This record gives sequence, C-alpha cells and structure tokens, in this order.
Amino acid sequence: MALLLALSTSPDAESLLPALGLLPHELRRHPLDPGHLVTLPEADAILVDAATDLVAARSACRLLRTAAVDAPVLVVVTEGGLSAVSADWGFTDVVLQSAGPAEIDARLRLALAHAAEGEPVRVHASGITIDEQSYSAKLHGRPLDLTYKEFQLLHFLATHPSRVFTREQLLSDVWGYDYFGGTRTVDVHVRRLRAKLGEAEQIIGTVRNVGYRFNLHDEEQRAQD
Repeated sequence: MALLLALSTSPDAESLLPALGLLPHELRRHPLDPGHLVTLPEADAILVDAATDLVAARSACRLLRTAAVDAPVLVVVTEGGLSAVSADWGFTDVVLQSAGPAEIDARLRLALAHAAEGEPVRVHASGITIDEQSYSAKLHGRPLDLTYKEFQLLHFLATHPSRVFTREQLLSDVWGYDYFGGTRTVDVHVRRLRAKLGEAEQIIGTVRNVGYRFNLHDEEQRAQD
C-alpha cells in the first residue's frame, strides 16, 4: 500500500481518480497552490490535478522539480487536456482521469520502482540525447520541443534501437493497453516527430507493412554487432 498525496483545487480528492478507490492505497489531499507547496507532508507519490486546472498543475510540477522533491509525480489529466501536457513540466508520468484500477496500480508501481532505482538513465544514440529526469531531448545539442507523447514515443524507440515495432505494439507500450484510438494515432505522432527532427528525420525508420524503428548510425550499429 502506498501513501499518495493529491495536489488539487477540488475539495473532493477522491474524484481526482475515481478508480483509485478500488485499490488499497491511502489518499490525502493537499492544496494546489504555490503557498502550500513549499512544505509538503510525507508521501510515497504525488498526484497533481491537471484535470481541474492545467495552468496550476503545470506551475506545481515545475515547482516540485525545482524543489527536487524525491517522490514521483504523476499528472492526472482528462483525455481532452492531454494535448496541453508538455514534457518540460518535469513530471514522472501521466495518467488519464478515466484510467481503470489496473492501469493506475501499474503506473504507480512502475513510478515507485523507477524512483527507487536512483539516478535516471540518459540515452545517447544517433545524435539524440534523452534525459528521463527532465523529460527533455536534444538533437546534436539542440533542444527538441516535444509534446509528452512525442517524447514518450522517441524515448521508447531510442531505448530499443534497431528493433521494429508494429503500430499495435507502439499503441500498447506507449499509449497504454486501454487506449481506444486507432493505429493512425501512431502515424500522426511519427510524422510530427520527424518534422521536429528535421534533416535527421531518418532516425525514425519505416519498415514497410510492419511498423517503425529507431535507426542507429552505421558506426553505432557496427559497435553493437
């Protein structure tokens, strides 16, 4: 059982993640405003309410990152607000407000395990540098302005270089098993990601009639072989 702290402008903390009530975790509410974020009570993980107030949630996440809070931070958002969430907020993960108990429990478990591992992993491949802690990515030192899903997609592919993933696999591993959108979502995000990579768009390769992969530079591929 984990002790969870819900940062919300709503007085009803239980409504933040309705399915959480089906899990054996303890939930406590804390005001979502800068004045109350200076000192936080102890918690295993922090839930930030972006479903009610996106602007306040963004400010809270950045403040928590600046304060170097040890507990993992999960942003709770509606599906409609998901496009407004950006990787530069500095959170650990995002969970939809409508998520079921199995997904919530899995995301909490993984976030807590990740926090216990200590130092985050940095990925360096094909000119791409990915920092998990700051949710930032650079191409040859140039920051990439990625949305949260674009960052997740790039991170997932880069951590499995040269491996081909079908669109269905990417939907499951990046968007989550309960995502109801079609595989066209993957194509749209790949296209946007390639546009932001510019001349390096070939890093995200297409395998005809199969899916996508992260292409390593020739010298990196030879080193792996």
